[in-house]
Parts: sequence; structure tokens; C-alpha cells
Amino acid sequence: MPAHHSTTTGHGRRVRRTIKVCQVPDRIDWPGARQVAQLRRTRTIDGRKTVWGVVYLITSLDAHQTSPADLIQSHWGIKNRLHWVRDVTFDEDRHQLHTGHGPTLMTTLRNTAISLHRLTGTVNITTALKHHSRDPLRPLH
Repeated sequence: MPAHHSTTTGHGRRVRRTIKVCQVPDRIDWPGARQVAQLRRTRTIDGRKTVWGVVYLITSLDAHQTSPADLIQSHWGIKNRLHWVRDVTFDEDRHQLHTGHGPTLMTTLRNTAISLHRLTGTVNITTALKHHSRDPLRPLH
């Protein structure tokens, strides 16, 4: 089965992602299933190689549509972009609220603020937050 590879480096490690995709075999009875895939992540840190994870996928994509590898990679880009803003701009990791529904509520409010800024075309969330903090009624407009 042909495999496609991509390698990324950073933070002192190298991650190689290998995906193998094929048409759904007849023995798999899954409504709408068109392809099955295996995604294998191998991480190398200081010369030591470890299999970081193996994931199996079933998708309704046809072979001529976007490949599962492209979709997975784009998903992580979106996820990392959101988490980076929450971690750096909102300094979420040092937040002191740890009980009850408070943490979930604060995460929801942060995500809402980020989403509203993104919907208005804002590229730099930090600059937008500073701009809106100068006038408390400005975000409502």
C-alpha cells in the first residue's frame, strides 16, 4: 500500500507522519465509508525514535477529493492557532479559577471573544483586545 510522508522539526524534536490510504474493503460495513487510512506518528528526540501514535480513520471522502492527510494537518493548524492565542494572549495556563463550572465558563468566554474577533477579520487578537479595552462600549458596536 503506498504511503505518504511529511516531516516537521521544531522544539528539539522531529515528527514524521506517515499515512496509508486505501478504498474501503468490502468487509467493512460502514454507511458512507469510501476510504480507510492509517496515520502513524514517529517522534525523534535526541536521536531516540518512538512511535508517538497510530490512528485509524474511516472517511466518506472519495479518492479524488482532499486527502485525509491534508485534512488532518489543517485541523492541527486550526487547533494550534486557537490554543496559542489562549495560552499567550489570555495567559490561560496561569489562571487561578479551578473549581466548579468556572474554568469551563472562562474557556467558553475566551473562545467566544477569539471567534468574534476572527469573524470580523481581525488578524492580531492582542492588538484588537487592547483597542477594545480602551472603551467598554466599543465591542458592542
